[in-house]
Amino acid sequence: MIEKVCVIKDGLMETLKKNEESEHIDHQKSATLKSVKKVLEKRYEVVVVKADKFLPIKLEQEKPDMVFNLSSGVEGESRQSQIPAILEMLRIPYTGSGTLAHCLALNKGMAKQIFMQNGVPTANFQLFSSLEEKLRPDMRFPMIVKPSAEGSGMGIYRDSLVHNEEELYRIVGDRLKEYGQDILVEEFIDGREFTVGIIGNGDDTKVLPILEINFDNVPDESGKFYTFETKTKMSRLTNFYCPAPISEELKKRIERAALGAFNSLKCRDVSRVDIRVSDENPYVLEINTLPGMQKGFSDLPRMAEVDGMSYEDLIYFIIESAAKRYEIPPFGEGMAS
Repeated sequence: MIEKVCVIKDGLMETLKKNEESEHIDHQKSATLKSVKKVLEKRYEVVVVKADKFLPIKLEQEKPDMVFNLSSGVEGESRQSQIPAILEMLRIPYTGSGTLAHCLALNKGMAKQIFMQNGVPTANFQLFSSLEEKLRPDMRFPMIVKPSAEGSGMGIYRDSLVHNEEELYRIVGDRLKEYGQDILVEEFIDGREFTVGIIGNGDDTKVLPILEINFDNVPDESGKFYTFETKTKMSRLTNFYCPAPISEELKKRIERAALGAFNSLKCRDVSRVDIRVSDENPYVLEINTLPGMQKGFSDLPRMAEVDGMSYEDLIYFIIESAAKRYEIPPFGEGMAS
């Protein structure tokens, strides 16, 4: 049974360059940690440990029954898989997806290749590792330029939408220099944007009410798509509709695409799938295996609330899903389900 839970917080922020992006992410993660810890303390003994090179030693000392993983890792292109790998090595149960799913989800190019192989609709794309690479003739403008291995809107700005090769190579060059990783270029899906929360596993997998992200009030020059600016500075101009005002047929198509992405990467417990729809056809943009969990702000808690789940319900559902995978009771003695 689970009596002691270790919450692993991010050590990533110490390795990021201090700028507006990192400060926003740091604030969001700090608020999330505080909220998750408060919920878990109602049922468990809770200890918080930072993800760094001393993590294995600290885990051996604490000996938790379960880890609630909130960490994106320390550094490197496969950083999101580092914590699960350590936990598997130490045979400590943990929430969320495994090493492979985290690694693939963070690498947008690899994820999109797997989506295509599994019949999951996604936009045509090309990866650039240098400015010497030629744009494939099958690629069509306009296109979106983004770092291949970043999350939280990092590297996606109003100038990320490009309309010709001159703009394309200028922005690709800027992003290569700034992020030092492959740059993903994909055909822009001109249409509505949605995000889909998925929790649970197997027969207990639950698709939360679809949330539409509406940019009608965002100035045209800022871009009608999710950028770092629209997530932060212009969040008040962005409208969120949940459940999304869509037909039952489109709802089924979006859910099918989201579940296809979730299952093709073998995700577990909790994820969020970002989708754009054009001509009633959904296209998966990416899947986030460590979705934002900030109470009162992040998309996933919003969707869960519309489904009748409180923030506490959501956190307990995630840890109970993990416990079921490991075939261990989720509560200590005297704890009610």
